[in-house]
Amino acid sequence: MRIKTILILLLTFISLSAQVTDRDLLDAYHREDMSIWKEYIDRLRLTEYRPATPDRVQTDLLYEYGYCGYIVAEAKKAGKESLLPEAKRYVKQYKQHVEALKNQLPKGHYEMHQSAVYVYELRLHESIHPFHAMSLAKEATKLAPNDPLVLSYYGTCLFYSPKPFGSKSDALKWFEKAQPLFGDEQYTYCWVRKANEMYIQQCHDKLKK
Repeated sequence: MRIKTILILLLTFISLSAQVTDRDLLDAYHREDMSIWKEYIDRLRLTEYRPATPDRVQTDLLYEYGYCGYIVAEAKKAGKESLLPEAKRYVKQYKQHVEALKNQLPKGHYEMHQSAVYVYELRLHESIHPFHAMSLAKEATKLAPNDPLVLSYYGTCLFYSPKPFGSKSDALKWFEKAQPLFGDEQYTYCWVRKANEMYIQQCHDKLKK
């Protein structure tokens, strides 16, 4: 009976995971419904032993990166301090997956994700590596100068960093450099492509003031 129950749960897990597509996750991003992302990430088993194509590993890790950014930002809002333990748990899981998948990631992606880990840990007061985070983000662009994900990430770092470490005008250059590279078909349902467009608009709006 116990084995039957486990099999039913396993089949349910596989079925639910298969139902969520990148298009569904992008639509949820547009609606700002991150509960769907949370459910998807909770079902992921991103380890070095996880059977998946390199593209899928890369995509799934991007969802973790994005969700961590969301939950950390939420936990830092006044009145939402109760989310801090959850935010720390997701960042810790993300950090573990980045290390486990280090040798499976495209050039520059390990540095990009490691930089993001340091940024999230800094915001959660788990570690203090702001200069190393920026250094890794910059190094990622040298390793992958034509990767829009890497270029857009560095733009994000510059967008949020205070002067003299970053600025909206410097960030805009990197977002605009990434934009045409997102035209590749593989980024059709990529949430980072949409985020990059949003940042370009925000930079233009802020620089007009």
